[in-house]
Amino acid sequence: MANHKSALKRIRSNEKKRVLNRYQHKTTRNAIKALRLIEDQKDAAAKLPVVVSMIDKLAKKNIIHDNKASNLKSKLTKHVAAL
Repeated sequence: MANHKSALKRIRSNEKKRVLNRYQHKTTRNAIKALRLIEDQKDAAAKLPVVVSMIDKLAKKNIIHDNKASNLKSKLTKHVAAL
């Protein structure tokens, strides 16, 4: 267990950040899955910018790696274009 006030505060803040990061990451994963399940090209094209924005936010906050974000965006864009 931590002995200093600052260490205790760091433990609390890390837990808050961990929960928020997990929520944002899971929400984005669900949005990606929903986008992949869309059959209509028009609907998918409308939803794509929203999902790409979510992925960019995760990469900006270092929740996911920049290269992973690029790969996801590329694959989703190709998927929507192929519909």
